Parts: sequence; structure tokens; C-alpha cells
Amino acid sequence: MEDCIFCKIIKGEIPSEKVYEDEEILAFKDINPAAPIHILVIPKKHIESLLKLEEADYELVGKIQKVINKIAKQLNIEEEGFRVIVNCGKDAGQEVMHLHYHLLAGRKLGSKIVG
Repeated sequence: MEDCIFCKIIKGEIPSEKVYEDEEILAFKDINPAAPIHILVIPKKHIESLLKLEEADYELVGKIQKVINKIAKQLNIEEEGFRVIVNCGKDAGQEVMHLHYHLLAGRKLGSKIVG
């Protein structure tokens, strides 16, 4: 998608502070962090949301989970804990229509998730 901000970050058109990158996945620091550690983990393939996954994408989603675990260990947050959030659709708070996972950590996160 030409106007997708995450696709532009993947292409290097918009700078980001990368935490992890391979052929299929990119992880970088969120510019408006909701916690001391706030990493966005995205597939390089443009997928609009979880609802737009195709059968061939499920292996990629599994790899994203492995990358999240790798990042948690790299940042030494696996002991204290972290939260992974995927917003799906505008009412859920998805602002960029490119599948992305929020990895939040670095402080005690509240248990209240809904409203």
C-alpha cells in the first residue's frame, strides 16, 4: 500500500529505531509509547488486520510470536512480564491498517483491559 506508514517504514522512507529485522518481520520502537518499553512488531507483507489473514499467512503469524519471545529475552523483560496487544479495526483502536503487534513492558501494567 502506497500510503501505509508501516510500509514506508519497511522501505526505509520513514526512519525508525529498529529492534529486530529479518526477511519477513520488522520490530521497532513506537514513537508514542504507552509504556517504558513499547515495540511494534509487523510483518513486511502488507496485511490489513487479523481478519485479512489468508491461509498462507498463518506460518508468518507464528514466526511473529517467536520474534516477540526473542525480543522479550533480548530486552530482559521475560521475568517481569510483558503484554502483547493486537487491535483489529477502528473501534478496537487500530490506527494503522497494517497488522501490528504492540509489545508493552517496563512497568506494572494494569489488569483492566476494557474501558
